[in-house]
Amino acid sequence: MRRAGRAVGRALGLPFTGTVKGIRKATNAHGAGESGLGKLIELHGVNGAGDVMVTVALASTVFFSVPTDEARGRVALYLAITMAPFTLLAPVIGPLLDRLPHGRRAAMAGAMLARALLALALSGAVATGSIELYPAALGVLVASKAYGVVRSAVVPRLLPPGFSLVKANSRVTLGGLLATGIAAPIGAGLHQIGPPWPLYGACVLFLSGMVLSFTLPHKVDSAKGERKALLAADESHLHLPHGKKPGLRTVGTAVTHGLAANAALRCLSGFLIFFLAFLLREEPLGGQSAAVSLGIVGVAAGTGNALGTAVGAALRARAPEIIIVTVVAVVLTVAVAATLLYGPILIACLGAVAGFGQALAKLSLDALLQRDVPELVRTSAFARSETLLQMSWVIGGGIGIALPLHGGLGLAVGAAIVGVGWLTTVRGLLATARRGTAHPRVT
Repeated sequence: MRRAGRAVGRALGLPFTGTVKGIRKATNAHGAGESGLGKLIELHGVNGAGDVMVTVALASTVFFSVPTDEARGRVALYLAITMAPFTLLAPVIGPLLDRLPHGRRAAMAGAMLARALLALALSGAVATGSIELYPAALGVLVASKAYGVVRSAVVPRLLPPGFSLVKANSRVTLGGLLATGIAAPIGAGLHQIGPPWPLYGACVLFLSGMVLSFTLPHKVDSAKGERKALLAADESHLHLPHGKKPGLRTVGTAVTHGLAANAALRCLSGFLIFFLAFLLREEPLGGQSAAVSLGIVGVAAGTGNALGTAVGAALRARAPEIIIVTVVAVVLTVAVAATLLYGPILIACLGAVAGFGQALAKLSLDALLQRDVPELVRTSAFARSETLLQMSWVIGGGIGIALPLHGGLGLAVGAAIVGVGWLTTVRGLLATARRGTAHPRVT
């Protein structure tokens, strides 16, 4: 009887244990298990799954539960109360965490614990619709940003032999995307039980992430040989007067131009998310429901993002300036086509191409950071660039909410956002690609 019971238990648990073993095998491949990168990939997957659970709960409360006009007001209020302070806090998070280089595992675990507790606070707020929702959501955003900054600093410490930063970042990002894709329908299913349930799921995930943070190797807490990077290009800031505090300067022209192009794509991403979310409620694609229309665009964008990440890893950082210029030009072309030939297929294509372009351009920016920024300051440069890109996304989201719900006008604005970024950076990127970029001197 005992043997039969054990056999039945093993049979019932096989799908779960088999899945876990398969995930562990994939994340630990090519030396990632020995270096500790595999554990970071798993941690980032848990992070992405928890974030999407929170997103499902907030979207259902702030967006889907009320008419479009009222929803726009709610989302605008959400951005004003959460994102506006967040844009002020975001530049502070990176420098603040720079001062705690020896406690990165604890910082990541603390960010996870904070989000777990805030998810519980949000579960009560979404059930009652109280004003507590907004400060709790702000806390989740700040804690999520703190995790992202620390994660950017941790990746270079966990590179397996023969791995580039671009390849490592692409694997971490892809792991997060896959986990998000799995968790989104689970979160939607939990919401059918009750509005707080996705947040209960997020709480469990974040607590798991807290535990996983401490399983990372001890070497991620070491900051030996690291210095702070400055994000600008001009030679005059490379040699600062004695006693003067450095600003966001000195990583090289290719990096700053690449960062500006990526900021344009990130701004477009924030714009499309909010503008299309409201537009498709009023004008669904092809006669479908609003939820189905949003799902189509969301799946297209997610697929494009995953494909861009995979392509970026395959290219192995070849000619990153040319890749960024080309990608932004392709996104601009599709945005103009969607504006002139407005229709369901082109809207879905724009979502897919924007997701693809954002992922591939970001990996190319990572390649530039790896190539042009000295190793001593590279981790800090990754963290600070992420802060600037996040702020660009917030600005794009604000524009998307403020615009009238006119499809042609909105897509024209989106094309203009990308066009400005492309025109202001293409010349500089092509120039640096032609002449090559010397490594900037470290102050």
